[in-house]
Amino acid sequence: MSDGHELLEMVHILSASVLFGSGAAIAFFMYMGWRSGDAAGFSLASKHVVLADWVFTTTAVIVQPISGYILAQASGWPLDSPWLLVAYGLYIFIGLCWLPVVWIQLKVRKQVKRAAEEDGPIPDQVNKLMQIWFILGWPAFIALIAIFYLMIAKPSF
Repeated sequence: MSDGHELLEMVHILSASVLFGSGAAIAFFMYMGWRSGDAAGFSLASKHVVLADWVFTTTAVIVQPISGYILAQASGWPLDSPWLLVAYGLYIFIGLCWLPVVWIQLKVRKQVKRAAEEDGPIPDQVNKLMQIWFILGWPAFIALIAIFYLMIAKPSF
């Protein structure tokens, strides 16, 4: 393999790691901010979570399919290989979970910022949104782990 191929593999692995790691960290801090019950603390956490999601997660979400496509082509994997098709489906599924999560984070950030400024409690609507956010995170997280497995094992179905 050429140095370019190894570099591309490194970019793909690093962006997958960023996607997984930032997702886990974002989920942890958003959840802990919510569970604190403190509007000011949750406001600060949600502010930084939204920024981290845009900077890290969005970048990795863009890099992953591009580097994956180039790697599959360079490695001679047919793009319709069953393991790749499953990976594509899981990636789309993750995106379908992630997009509402981003919308929820933006809405929560706005509402808890207002609550913090008014020195009030976390609004009930935020709690309802966070329950949806929490529920959407688990299947996406599990699907991402499944994609890691597919990338390593490349099973023949």
